[in-house]
Amino acid sequence: MAVHSAASQSFRQDLVDRGLAIQTEALAKDYIMGSEAVHALCGVDLQIRRGEYSAIMGPSGSGKSTLMNLIGCLDTPTSGKYWLAGRLVSDLDDDDLAAIRNKEIGFVFQTFNLLPRATALHNVELPLIYNGTPPAQRIEKAKRALESVELGNRMMHRPSELSGGQRQRVAIARALVNSPSIVLADEPTGNLDSKTGDEIMALFARLHAQGNTIILVTHENDIAHHADRIIYLRDGRIERDDPVIH
Repeated sequence: MAVHSAASQSFRQDLVDRGLAIQTEALAKDYIMGSEAVHALCGVDLQIRRGEYSAIMGPSGSGKSTLMNLIGCLDTPTSGKYWLAGRLVSDLDDDDLAAIRNKEIGFVFQTFNLLPRATALHNVELPLIYNGTPPAQRIEKAKRALESVELGNRMMHRPSELSGGQRQRVAIARALVNSPSIVLADEPTGNLDSKTGDEIMALFARLHAQGNTIILVTHENDIAHHADRIIYLRDGRIERDDPVIH
């Protein structure tokens, strides 16, 4: 057991030393639909480095949502392994996964997922409340996160008092407030007009330039090309993995 533990620790340190935020090996996910098994993900091997800006694309049914859920620790694989920030998370239970999600992953969703009656500041505070950060410290962190997305003058506004772009900025601030290992954005411009969408993508570019690891899940080719790398999925497998030439 001690030998196995030492080997696991050595492998984990190797991932950290190589600058890998994410590594998967033969990652697979099956769903039972009635009497049939649906192979949503079929043995995906993937590496994403710290500070990388990647996009995941694919048609409906390609497995991109399943891969996003596994990377985001919202689901567990049927088989295979997944390391996040050097830690093997594919074998963790629900409580441990919840703690990983809160600490290591910042989520940005198409629908914003903000509490309608809470202020922007309180919405951004939520992850810090869940992990027990003391009140004064979490308010200060939430203010800094809102300032980082240029909403310092809208902290006390509720979502109904904000535009769609401003609501998405609040969601991005909430994703950043814990300084996560990765920011996982699922169709972040899907509910926005093209001009506002461009502003949000410019914000992601700035966050990436500051060193954040960003994974963008999208079906829009022009949005994906804001990233430095596009991973194409088809039928639960990686079909192509291409650098983006800017």
